[in-house]
Amino acid sequence: MIDLYYWGTPNGHKISIALEEMKLAYKIYPINILSNDQFDPDYLKISPNNKIPAIVDHDTFDGQPISIFESGAILQYLGRKTGLFYPQNERKRIQVEQWLMWQMGGFGPMLGQNHHFSKFAPERLEYPTKRYQAETKRLYGVLNTHLQNRAFVAGQGQGEYSIADMAIFPWMLTHEWQNIDLNDFVNVKSYFERIYAREAVQKALAISV
Repeated sequence: MIDLYYWGTPNGHKISIALEEMKLAYKIYPINILSNDQFDPDYLKISPNNKIPAIVDHDTFDGQPISIFESGAILQYLGRKTGLFYPQNERKRIQVEQWLMWQMGGFGPMLGQNHHFSKFAPERLEYPTKRYQAETKRLYGVLNTHLQNRAFVAGQGQGEYSIADMAIFPWMLTHEWQNIDLNDFVNVKSYFERIYAREAVQKALAISV
């Protein structure tokens, strides 16, 4: 059994999607970030950076529970644990990892800043809003170009669905907050619709806490 410390954010969705896709048993422990649950001392023992998600896996390789924070690290762990959506072949694995890191280092943080300055900041500031909206559009353009004649970001030919796609997809759910029209990125739009239609994704997105 895996304990999932979760809230319904893009980073939270990544792990619920992975757990559903990999058909792993899990129990949700809500961490209400609007109420600052992430600063609870017990939670900080699991996630010292006071962010969600985090997991505790009780069914491990050495029989001892293991706690993991950072969504990318969790995805890699789950991929290794199950042998699913994270290939063992080194060339294929590199393709997955570079797009996972692209999301972790750029697509997530830049879109997150866009969310803040475009929707949540107490005052609207022109410079950072335009800066992060422009970087968001650039990143969507990078993804759109890469997805030309590809179904997924990693793998040969049409590509193979992987943990990289599970990481990228949830950040697109709020594209309207980001001042993004998916019709301007036709390959991304098809990619988004393809992943959104998956049964496991639908189950994960239906979670309410």
